[in-house]
Parts: sequence; C-alpha cells; structure tokens
Amino acid sequence: MNRYLMTLAALLSAVLGYAATLQPSDSIASDSLGTIVDEVIWVVGDEAILKSDVEAMRIQGQQDGMHWNGDPDCAIPEQIAVQKLFLNQAIIDSIEVTEADISQGVEQYLENMISVIGSREKLEEYHKKNISQIRADLRESYRERQMVQGMQQKLVKDLTVTPAEVRRYFKDLSQDSIPFVPTEVDVQIITQQPRIEQEEINRIKEELRDYTNRINKGDATFQTLARLYSEDPGTARRGGELDYTGRGTLDPAFANVAFGLTDPKKVSKIVESEFGFHIIQLIDKRGDKIKVRHILRKPVVSDDAIEKSLSRLDTVATALRQGQIPEMLKAFVPAEKRAEKFTFEDAVSVFSDDKDTRNNNGLMFNTTQEGQRTSRFKLADLPPEVAKMVDTMQAGEVSQPFQMINERGKTVCAIVKLKNRTEGHKATITEDFQVMKNVVLAKRREQVLHDWVVNRIKSTYVRINDRYRNCNFEYEGWVR
Repeated sequence: MNRYLMTLAALLSAVLGYAATLQPSDSIASDSLGTIVDEVIWVVGDEAILKSDVEAMRIQGQQDGMHWNGDPDCAIPEQIAVQKLFLNQAIIDSIEVTEADISQGVEQYLENMISVIGSREKLEEYHKKNISQIRADLRESYRERQMVQGMQQKLVKDLTVTPAEVRRYFKDLSQDSIPFVPTEVDVQIITQQPRIEQEEINRIKEELRDYTNRINKGDATFQTLARLYSEDPGTARRGGELDYTGRGTLDPAFANVAFGLTDPKKVSKIVESEFGFHIIQLIDKRGDKIKVRHILRKPVVSDDAIEKSLSRLDTVATALRQGQIPEMLKAFVPAEKRAEKFTFEDAVSVFSDDKDTRNNNGLMFNTTQEGQRTSRFKLADLPPEVAKMVDTMQAGEVSQPFQMINERGKTVCAIVKLKNRTEGHKATITEDFQVMKNVVLAKRREQVLHDWVVNRIKSTYVRINDRYRNCNFEYEGWVR
C-alpha cells in the first residue's frame, strides 16, 4: 500500500498542509462563496486525514488496477491512518533518508509518470503545475514514504524462522494453497564491449570542450547545456544536478575529479567513467558529501564494431560447443589451457569484459525482494535480451551471440550458457525449502506489523467521523 502514499502526498501536501491542525469539529472548510473545499474525516494523533486524501488514493488505485479489501470508503482512510502511525514512530526513532535517495526516487517516479502519461507537458497539465513544482511536492512525500518503509523494516529485521516451523506450516496445507514456483534458470554470460573508434571519442571530447568554452564565456549556463545535451536521463532534467553524494556511490574516476573541485565557477577537465565522458561543476560540499552537476556524453558504437564483436563471440561459441580452441583464438588463451577441453569458464576468464561476472565464472547473480543474493533467476527478472535467449535453450547449451544494453547504458555483445533450468512446479520442502521459508517469514512479518499497529492504536488519540463507525476495519481499536 505504501506506493500510493507518494502520489497522495504529492498531489495534496503542498495545498492542504494546513489541515493537519484542524479538529473534527472544525472539519469542513469553505471558500468565500461558501462552497465546501475539503473535510477532515479522521484525526490520528495530531495528523488529519482529509476527504480529498481518500479520493486521491482511490483515483490512483483505480489507475493502477488496485482491488481493496472490503469497502474502499472504509479501507482507504484506514490504510492512510496506518501509514501515519508508522511515520510518527519513524520520526520518534530518527529513521533517516538521504537526500541522494530522495532525488533518485523522485526522478525515477517522474520518469515513470511521464512515460505513462505521454509527455512532460501532459504531466504538467494534469497536475496544473510545472515540473519544478511537482518535483518539490514529491520530495517530502517521498521522504515520508521511505521513512515508513524504514520503520517497517526496523520492526521486522530480526525475525527468523526455523526449519521445524517451516515444515509445520506446510504439513497440513492443502494442495491449492502450496505456492507455485515459476521456472528458474542459472545463467553464465560473456560480454564484450565493442571497440569505439578514436574518431568518435575525439568527437565527443570536442563537444564537451565546446560546452566548457560556452560556459566560461557566459554564452550559456551549465544547467541549460545539461538539459539540452546530457545523456544522463536521471539528472538532465535537473540541469545535470546530482544531490549530496558520498565518494563511495560514485564511479571512482568521476569521484576523483568531482571531489578535487574547489571553485563553483569553474568546469572540470573531461573525465571518462564507465558510463561515458563527463564535465563536472561543483555546487557545494558538506562534510564527506559533495553536490555537483555534470554533463554526460556517450560515444556511439559503430555498426562495424558491433559486427566484429558478434563475429568474434560467434567463433568463441562454436569453439565451446566443439570443446576445442580454434587457431585464431589460441593467441588469447594461456598455453597451459590450449591442450585441454575449452570450457565456458575458460572463455569467461579470457574474453569477458564484464567485471561483475568475470571473477565468478560468468555466473549472473540476482538480488531477490527479500534481499538475498542468488544465481537463480525467474525469466522476468533477467535482462530482456538474455531472457529471450535462454527461454528455449536446454541446460548446458551455449547461445548465439546477441546485442544488448547493459545496466550502465552501454551497448555490449554477449553469449550465454544455460547452466541449469528448473521448470515451474508446486513447491516441495526438499527442493524449494528457501521458497517455503520466505513464505513463512513473510507471514510472520505481516503478523508482527499487524500486531504493532493494533497496539499502537490503543495508545494513540483517534477520532473519526461518525459515518465511518460502522466500517468493518482490518485493525481493531479505531472506534471508541
């Protein structure tokens, strides 16, 4: 339910923030013509819930295909009230959210909304605000949303379940209730970065030098050029601005240059990172964090370079299927390996450019919703190009070479080996213990949070409008 609060607060907090100080007896506000503007329908602690809050969440739920448990007129204000309980405790417990996380989350949300609604202009028309005002409204609501999640995580972080508890839970479960485990695969990958022509690199650098000259001459501001030309979608709309960020979260080459800047009026030298080429301008420093703006340009990989990489990987794939090293590849393979069977692991160590998988024999890793790191992927969790390849492959098979965009936004060429495939099936305690353990743990977490809310209601001032007193609420104690 948390995901709806961000939209809710974004729409309402800026214009209705005054309502938190109202009491139910003051609940109806009118404009100069006597028309009802809004109404306070619940008070939880010192926080008010407005009728417009409920309507905003209802609309958002309809857009997202949300189905409420029970009567939406009762379920929606109750869920808003529950979030206010978690938020109040998060403030008491000093749950913190970094400015960098807020900026990243808000920009991602805006990009998703623009994608859904069609354009920035349509989004501004829908909200009746410009993009800067929408962004400003979103920041505080996103902060609150993250604080609520942080509080919930704190309450359940030490929960564990034993194997005996897992077995007991599933012992008498009906077949219809046993979870279905989708098809899962383990995949090894070799990726190669097609060679970028020096002429293309020179072109990118010359453009960045031109930007620097224009800024230094006063012909344009850094922010304007970033909006026009930067290829970092997360910051371009903000004039290239990265919020306060620690060194450890930045590309090392970028961080070395950014943290070396001292004059906000100057533009850095050109710096190459794993994402492309940048120029950087200092905004502010605060302790061990820095606030900068940057312009990113990415060299274009030529079709010829892509074809060469695909051809080379095709030769590697053929050699792997035959288990022999062709003459054209022997120069790249250590002498002690040339007489042995040529394995995928050997090929990874020699040919793969992907630092994240090269030291792990090419095995791809996935972080689950529970925060666990595993080599097992559901097809939907793989990069689309990889999923398309392995969908029809058999275990042990090596794919044809293909082209894809990696997580850093770069064009790469790749081959994959399907290391293992487990077809979709009903979970069993012997084969899918971790899946079943996660189910039991999720149930336990849900119960802990439910009990916390019930206990919190008992010690919190609550007043609700009379028309809600006959609601069948999920949590007991609202009506007194």
